[in-house]
Amino acid sequence: MSAPVTGTSAPAATAVGQVRRRAVVRGVVQGVGFRPFVHALAGELGLAGWVTNTADGVETEVEGGEAAVAEFCARLAADAPPLAVVESVRHQAVPATGGGGFAIRPSSGGAGRTLVSPDTATCDACLAELADPADRRHRHPFICCTHCGPRFTVITGLPYDRARTTMAGFPLCADCAREYEDPADRRFHAQPVACHACGPVLALVTDAAAAGDRLSGEKALAGARRLLAEGAVVAVKGLGGYHLACDASNAAVVTALRRRKDRGGKPFAVMAGSMATVERLARVGPEERALLLGRRRPVVLLRRRPGAASLVADEVAPGSPDLGVLMPYTPLHHLLLGLPEDPPGPAVLVMTSGNRSGEPIVTDDAEALVRLAGLADAWLTHDRPVRVPCDDSVVRISAGRELPVRRSRGYAPLPLPLPLSVAPVLAVGGDLKNVFCLAEGRRAWLSAHVGDMDDLATRTAFESAVGHLSALTSVTPEVLVADRHPGYRSARWARERAGGRPVRRVQHHHAHVAAAMAEHGLDGSAPVIGVAFDGTGYGDDGAVWGGEVLLADYDGFRRFAHLAYVPLPGGDAAVRRPYRMALSQLWAAGLPWAGELPCVAVCRPGELRLLERQLERNVACVPTSSMGRLFDAVASLVGIRHHVEYEAQAAMELENAALAAGGLPGRGAYRFGLPADPPGEGRPLPVSPGPVLAAAVSDLRSGVDAGTVAARFHGAVVSLVREVCLRARDRTGLGTVALSGGVFLNTLLVEGCTRFLEEDGFTVLRHREVPPGDGGLALGQVMVAARTTSGRPAGQDRESR
Repeated sequence: MSAPVTGTSAPAATAVGQVRRRAVVRGVVQGVGFRPFVHALAGELGLAGWVTNTADGVETEVEGGEAAVAEFCARLAADAPPLAVVESVRHQAVPATGGGGFAIRPSSGGAGRTLVSPDTATCDACLAELADPADRRHRHPFICCTHCGPRFTVITGLPYDRARTTMAGFPLCADCAREYEDPADRRFHAQPVACHACGPVLALVTDAAAAGDRLSGEKALAGARRLLAEGAVVAVKGLGGYHLACDASNAAVVTALRRRKDRGGKPFAVMAGSMATVERLARVGPEERALLLGRRRPVVLLRRRPGAASLVADEVAPGSPDLGVLMPYTPLHHLLLGLPEDPPGPAVLVMTSGNRSGEPIVTDDAEALVRLAGLADAWLTHDRPVRVPCDDSVVRISAGRELPVRRSRGYAPLPLPLPLSVAPVLAVGGDLKNVFCLAEGRRAWLSAHVGDMDDLATRTAFESAVGHLSALTSVTPEVLVADRHPGYRSARWARERAGGRPVRRVQHHHAHVAAAMAEHGLDGSAPVIGVAFDGTGYGDDGAVWGGEVLLADYDGFRRFAHLAYVPLPGGDAAVRRPYRMALSQLWAAGLPWAGELPCVAVCRPGELRLLERQLERNVACVPTSSMGRLFDAVASLVGIRHHVEYEAQAAMELENAALAAGGLPGRGAYRFGLPADPPGEGRPLPVSPGPVLAAAVSDLRSGVDAGTVAARFHGAVVSLVREVCLRARDRTGLGTVALSGGVFLNTLLVEGCTRFLEEDGFTVLRHREVPPGDGGLALGQVMVAARTTSGRPAGQDRESR
């Protein structure tokens, strides 16, 4: 692992040839076995000195022969422990003292900043001990070492020592203390280390009203496995909160859980005990395999195999060809799914967040008995507190590259490098899929997934998470940044907590484009062509934007093109009922509401008449340019989805239909309407979906199937992006395109756009570190706010460049 190395050119020497050197190592170097690594390296090279944790990272001094000291300094980064992320190593020559031996000194505090490791999946060495009847940690549900286990969710302060974790209340037994103090042991200063004798204890509660009546230890585990096999829903306490678990092959219990959780048709994630089981469920490529078996263990979206219903009921992901699959990442997960010595149980478990829809994940034990009552039949809990909620991350592979859907456990709180230095800032993100961002200097820390800010419990969790991450990063924000939407609760929170600090407002789609620029390291010295497609974003003219092509840098943006406005009849009603959006699009395009069209047939006559009057009189019809809403409209137009039960359901099902029909068509794709001549200096190019809709209606009347229409529509969107970017390059000379916004979670779209744009000679920025949707919004907000000039609001439109 390479890292910047700075220091003096020659070590200080004594008369007898001994030299001494001090090194300060920054990055993720606490809680990952870095001090014992340094101790062992010094011993191997015969060096004297010491090492300690500081608020800045790890500091060490070594003394010995010049060649040995030089080798030590070179290997500090190159041979670092597997969980370490070495950002820099700074060397300094110091006078030799002539002392002997090497000591690991107690941690020292003070000003500075170190980085916290994410929670990490159980390592192979610990798994071997978990399954070994001769090992004293055989079947210990909390087995871990310096190479694995909880970090972010148990840390209460820095430097990272046991007293500053939620393990502070578990005094080490003599055996664990001996390992903890032995620099040669794998558990040296592993802060969550424990065993059966001194660690947390499992408990199984089967009656929330009589919580004192419970099984403990191995009996609790056996009871939970029995309940799962019998068709119960069990709330399982994990690293970052509770999951709701059940047998994924039991259609009745999956249906019951869906009803209790008010989940609608949204797919559940499943956990499989082995790769052999995963490969029976879904197609797994090398990139997916690496994610499933890596230390982060996110939920990976995989294409389902025919016949998978024997292990996973269709009710787990109704109507979806994909499955969200993850592998066990805690010892308790491995024990729940069963070791070879255990009686058979479910091979695959539904493993979904422990909450009601719209609420944050539950972390508190007493709260779990209340908030999960009616959802769970039993609670498998333990007495180690969770300091901060942290949902599972979700990723997919697109064209061989990782595409984040939700960046949370396993990734947070690792910082992202920034291309520019920024003042201390807190960006509060958006209201859906909220993630906030703290930044200072050249680092940005994105929070774990918080959730939707409509719910009071989510806003409470948001505030707690801001406090926790601020303490861990030592960032004291001087500026707060929020979306421009006047009704966003996140923006209101920022105003109410500002305390005299400035609150800067950033346009939604500008932030999306800036996020893509930032994660690719662009310094903003040249604008990009930003294609920002999503469902909803507040526009500078008060309309609902979402089909935008911007000429943007961090300082500002100009709208180059956008989908033509159509009415959004009834606001959220049109979002929940895509047939209303389809009828609005047809009305705006001047196309008749023919009774044989699925979107017309599904609408009751009374509602149809009312909607027609609403559109004609422009009553409660906010104009929208949203590409996401156009996807919804086409999904209803072709009869795929008329009502949605979760965000982007219609668009995802339209993509699935297009994939089933063969993906992007070689020919026959529809075409959007674009004016031949520019509309005038400073005016954006209007893009009409009318020709696309007319062609789709014609195909439907000719008997063309819905999947083919869906594929031709996707082809139209790809062609639109290509043509508009070519026009933008012709007029501006810009050659870099950033693809951002939630619509670019559509792999068919992002892969098609990338392929054709690269063929045309563009540099294409695709998201790889943060989600293209609102989960990456806060990163862009940070960069726009950092470049705000005096007297001009962040991201204000520019009439010209």
